[in-house]
Amino acid sequence: MRAYVSVCRMRFLNGLQYRAAAMAGIATQLFFGLIFIMVYLAFYSGSTAEAPISLRDIVTYTWLQQIFLAFIMLWARDNEIFQLITGGNIAYELCRPCGIYPFWFAKLLANRLSSTLLRCFPILLIVFFLPEPYRLSPPESPGAFALFLITLALGLLLVVSISMLIYISVFWTMSPTGSILMVSVAGEFFAGMILPVPLMPLWLQHITYLLPFRWAVDLPFRVYSGHIPAAEALWGILIQLGWLAVLIGTGRLLLRRALRQVVVQGG
Repeated sequence: MRAYVSVCRMRFLNGLQYRAAAMAGIATQLFFGLIFIMVYLAFYSGSTAEAPISLRDIVTYTWLQQIFLAFIMLWARDNEIFQLITGGNIAYELCRPCGIYPFWFAKLLANRLSSTLLRCFPILLIVFFLPEPYRLSPPESPGAFALFLITLALGLLLVVSISMLIYISVFWTMSPTGSILMVSVAGEFFAGMILPVPLMPLWLQHITYLLPFRWAVDLPFRVYSGHIPAAEALWGILIQLGWLAVLIGTGRLLLRRALRQVVVQGG
């Protein structure tokens, strides 16, 4: 375990060096956050039906997506891992005195943590002081904020475990781009990143509840605003833990099968 913690720490410190990229990301995320909120403002002002979620909660939902984008985005890629698989250098990974799955998991986790740390606090400082209705609202209650932190942390682990399946699939597809597109397009939609889950038709919401993506994104953000009450949030945490066990178990199984079949060519 100490080796994996050390790997996570080193990758985290290395990720903190990319400050220029973080500044560009902050500007981009603020821009898209404002654009999305303007779209929702137009939608709510022109609708006469009772909305399933308030505009205030939608604005909070949107800003939390942008603040923690590095936590939840499925299109993020570590080209180093892809090159290890497609270029044959996976042989060096097999020589390490540690498991490949937890080693890669620690690297991916550190990358997301460092990217989020560089971006989240500047965005928070800005969006908390925007005029209404663009302002990020505070948590519904201290209890809701505590549940938000727990569900967000478990959601991060869920996203990393889903990302691990993407990397492992490259052993068969040999196409990093294809593997990312297969999961990220569908995953981000069912997670509520394109359209918030409460605004989806009921039949589509039922589908999102059966998939792991919604529990990594939609659950923590609606817990923060109080749209999901504490009792439902506790059940959500149990479902997150269940999905985490399934995804990690499946990933480790598929990786072992891939490594038994891998053939490394070269001199």
